[in-house]
Amino acid sequence: MKPFSYRYAQVRGWALLGLLLLVLVLLGGMIWRNLERFETVRAYVGYAHHIQEVAFKLQDALTGYFTTGSNRRLHAQQLSELSTRLAELARHDYHVAADTPNKLTEVSRLIVEISRERLPPESQEALLLRALKITSAMLDQETLERERLVEEIGQATRTEISLVFGVLAAILLFGGVFFRRQILAPLNNLKELLLRLAHEDFTPIETARIDPLLLPVFNSYNDMVKRLAELEEVKRHHAESLEAEVRVATRALLEQQASLSRTERLAAVGELAAGIAHELRNPLAGIQMTCVNLRNEIDDTEQAERVDLIIAELKRMGRLLNELLDNGRHTPAPVAECDVGVLIRELVTLTRYQIQPNIKLDWSASNDLVCRLPGCRLRQTLLNLILNSAQAIGDQNGTIEICACRGDDHVLLTVTDDGPGFPEEILQTGIRPFATGRPGGTGLGLAMVQRFTRDLGGQLDISNVEPRGARVSLTLPCQWV
Repeated sequence: MKPFSYRYAQVRGWALLGLLLLVLVLLGGMIWRNLERFETVRAYVGYAHHIQEVAFKLQDALTGYFTTGSNRRLHAQQLSELSTRLAELARHDYHVAADTPNKLTEVSRLIVEISRERLPPESQEALLLRALKITSAMLDQETLERERLVEEIGQATRTEISLVFGVLAAILLFGGVFFRRQILAPLNNLKELLLRLAHEDFTPIETARIDPLLLPVFNSYNDMVKRLAELEEVKRHHAESLEAEVRVATRALLEQQASLSRTERLAAVGELAAGIAHELRNPLAGIQMTCVNLRNEIDDTEQAERVDLIIAELKRMGRLLNELLDNGRHTPAPVAECDVGVLIRELVTLTRYQIQPNIKLDWSASNDLVCRLPGCRLRQTLLNLILNSAQAIGDQNGTIEICACRGDDHVLLTVTDDGPGFPEEILQTGIRPFATGRPGGTGLGLAMVQRFTRDLGGQLDISNVEPRGARVSLTLPCQWV
C-alpha cells in the first residue's frame, strides 16, 4: 500500500497538470475562436468587396452610358453580369448590416427595370443613379458595421487574452505563494531546526500546519530529535552517574585517609595504653592483696561488703589491664557465661558511688538473660555509657535508665538519659574517635563502645528522644544458656 504522502503528492501533481491543461484549453479555445472570427471577418470583407465590385460595375455602366453620345443605351451584357452578381450576393449570407438583403433586392429590381427595351434613356439613367446610390449606401453601411464588428471582435479578443493571462497569472501567483509558504518556508524552518540541533535543542515541532508533501520529512525530524533527546538523557545520566561515582570514590578516599589517620592515632593510643597497663598491673596487684588482707581483719558486715566491692573492682581493673595488653597483641576478648541482669544490678550498685546524687539510676531486666558474652568488656561498655550520660546531665537533676531484654539470637541493651542529647554533627557523621560535643571530653567512650559492638558483629544506634535526652541502643548477638 502506497503511503499517504505519496498519494497526496500524486493528487497534487494531477491537480497541477489539470491547471496547466486548463490554461492550454483556454489558450487553444481563444486561438480557435479568433481563427473563426478571422474567417468570418474575411468572409465579410470578401462580401463587401463583391458589393464594391457591383458598385464599380454600376459606375462603369453609368460612365459608358454617358459616353455613348446621343444614343444612350445600356449594354445588355453589363446588365446581365450585374444581375448575376446581385443574385450571387443574395445567395450568400455574409452581410453585416441588417438592411443589406433588402437593398440588394431593390438594386436587383432596378437592374431588371433598366433592362427593359421600352424604357426611355432618361428613366434608365434615373434608375441607374438610384441603384448606384443604394449600392453606395449599402457599401457604406456594410463598411461601418464591419468596422464595428472588427472593433467588437478586437475588444472580445483583448478581453479573452486578458482573462486567459489573468487566470495564468493567478495560477502562477497562487503556485508561487503556495510554493513559498508550503515548500520554501518549511524548508527554511527545517534549516533553522537543524541549526537548533547544533545548540542541543531537541524540542519537537508541531506538524499540524505542515504541508502533507513535507510531512514525512518533519516526522522524521521529530523522530530524530526524540531519539537524540533520549540519547542525550542517557548521556546525561551516564555523566551524572560517573560524577556520582567519582564523588563516592573521592569521599571514600577521604574517609580512608581519615580512617588511616584515626587508626594511626588509635595505634599510638593503644601502644601508650598497653605501656601504662603494663606499668599499673604490679601496683594494682599490691593494692588488691592489701585489700584482701584488710577484708580478713574487718568484722563489720557493712564495711566488709564495701571492701568486697573494692576488691571486685580491683580484679575487674586487673582484667581490663590484661585486655588492654591483649588488644595490643590483637588477642580477642574471652567469652564466658554471663548473667546480664546480675551484671547490670552490680554495675548500678557500684556506679551510685561515682555519679552525683542529683542523678537517678533506674534499671530493668528480665530474669532469663543468661548468655555467653565477654562479660568484662560488656561491663566496661555499659559503664562508659552511664558515665557519659551522667557527664551530659551535669549538675542538673536527671535520670538514667538502663534496660535489657531478650531477642531470638541477641540481647538488646538501651541506655537513656534526659540530658541535652547528642550534637547534630555526631548524628549526621556518626561516631568517630576523638570527636566529642562535650567540653573536656576525649571522644573515646562511644568509640570504645562502637568497637566492642563491631567486634561482636552487633549494631550500635544513637538517637535523641523527645522532649529532650539521648538514647544508645546495643544489639549484641549471643548464645543463650
